[in-house]
Amino acid sequence: MQTRALGTSNLVVSALGYGCMGLEAVYGPGAGRREGITIIRAAVERGVTLFDTAEAYGPFMNEALVGEALAPVREQVVIATKFGFGTNPDGTRYGLDSRPEHIRQVTEASLRRLKVDTIDLLYQHRVDRNVPIEDVAGTVQELITQGKVRYFGLSEASAQTIRRAHAVYRAAAAMAILYPCARCQCDRMARGLLLFAPLAGELRLPDHAQSTLLLGRRRHRSSDCVDDDYCSRRSNCSRQSHNCVAL
Repeated sequence: MQTRALGTSNLVVSALGYGCMGLEAVYGPGAGRREGITIIRAAVERGVTLFDTAEAYGPFMNEALVGEALAPVREQVVIATKFGFGTNPDGTRYGLDSRPEHIRQVTEASLRRLKVDTIDLLYQHRVDRNVPIEDVAGTVQELITQGKVRYFGLSEASAQTIRRAHAVYRAAAAMAILYPCARCQCDRMARGLLLFAPLAGELRLPDHAQSTLLLGRRRHRSSDCVDDDYCSRRSNCSRQSHNCVAL
């Protein structure tokens, strides 16, 4: 298995990571606890070292599953998780929530569920426009200083948002559902790009087919997209990158 260093950080991971969201019946029937553990450990045996989860998956249950599955090999793997959705104790959502106090609460809960002392890579799951990204970056920086987090990441954030966050604290990685200009922006700002669901998205399409981008269940032309959070994707970028990891 080839490896990648995310951006200019010291975080080295396998070029192919395992996104654990699908174990929670997101794309179809979910895996049970025993089957999920077997799948995750089989990925480890095949050289995968990056495992991606989130508070929102399940919610809560996916982190617990990942933590249990990876406990015997904790020193061999990198665990990434995310905050950013407002999730009630009963699992219902109330929108986005990246208030600093909420980030701290979610991080403490994620540490308990994952059964780890430190989260290797902590992402903001979605940009919360009610909370300045500078406050988000500053809060994660505090968690890093406290030893609860190693690296900061952003998911589905525009280049402008990444730059604003960078002015406070450098993000090691950015996550995007589709390949296009997210990679260009990450290269310019020395970030690692994590591409999720690549085989279900544009990576399988020829270059001439990239003028239409699949975002969730809707299709948008690249000309419809602007440099905005969750829609910062254009289609004229090369696909060669030493900092790109597929989930």
